[in-house]
Amino acid sequence: MRPIAEYENVDRASFERVIVPKGEPAVLRGLVADWPVVHAATAGDEALGQMLRDAGTGAPPFEAWFGPPEIGGRFSYNADFSGFNFERKLATVDQLFDLLLRQRGDVQPYSMYAGGIPIRKHLPGLIPSIPVTMLDMARDTVISLWLGNRTHTAAHWDLSQNLACVVAGRRRVTLLPTEQLKNLYVGPLDFTLAGQPISLVDVDAPDLERFPRFAEALEAARTAELGPGDALYIPSMWWHAVASLDEVGAMINFWWRDAEPPLMTPVNALYHAVITMRNLPPKELAAWRLMFDHYVFGDNGDPVEHLHESARGILGRRTPELVARVKKLLIDALSR
Repeated sequence: MRPIAEYENVDRASFERVIVPKGEPAVLRGLVADWPVVHAATAGDEALGQMLRDAGTGAPPFEAWFGPPEIGGRFSYNADFSGFNFERKLATVDQLFDLLLRQRGDVQPYSMYAGGIPIRKHLPGLIPSIPVTMLDMARDTVISLWLGNRTHTAAHWDLSQNLACVVAGRRRVTLLPTEQLKNLYVGPLDFTLAGQPISLVDVDAPDLERFPRFAEALEAARTAELGPGDALYIPSMWWHAVASLDEVGAMINFWWRDAEPPLMTPVNALYHAVITMRNLPPKELAAWRLMFDHYVFGDNGDPVEHLHESARGILGRRTPELVARVKKLLIDALSR
């Protein structure tokens, strides 16, 4: 696998004008090395735990995943896809961190992981001390914490752009471009671990007899190892798998989208297209491909430039009123 391109001393101008337009992942060495929470983690697990506890005093519990030692930190489905190989339980930062500390040195620890903990809700005391001047924080940005032990997050994609900042422990990341979808052997679209479909391939030890096309995906893969203070920029829709390599690992993520609000997920359109179009006759399906290319993907330019603005309907200027109208059209159609 090729290494991910690395940058140092990145400011907002170079990030927005050089890195983001490339649409490629980027490692930003030492970007958040001066965060107090990174310094706490460097001082020791107990110091990190105390800082997180202080930042989340009185916060409500969040969902955490717990798996038996035999899963080896790899959260996934059970054998017949009727469920998962782990349990979901509510926990607080205090509870989860105590469990992590208690298992240090255990040869076969239970796998523990909490992903996407909203920091503004659960750890508000951290917000003033985790600035990223490289990002436009005036835009809607989701900030979250990932906390656990030696775990392996299956390859998946996120709709938002992502800046992942390592706080504690080392992380090995593997990224694959969107066009490798055909080689990733993706699990169910509508029955997922955490909202996004995952690749069924263990990227750290791929079974190429069961998943032979993944060999082609590996040729396009990028990889890097990150330490505390390092950050990784992940463009929208890139598949990524993350292995946490130490007994205590923590990472803070910043997610944002550049799409015009209101921000809705296109995955709902994918669900609708699958159920309405997938079994159409080939000629009819080909015709619909042309329709989508014309009206959605703009292969032929603006499809309504010849119409007066008042006659452009759902293809007109996007407003909250138009979005509400289209939602009602869909609800009415799906309710019949």
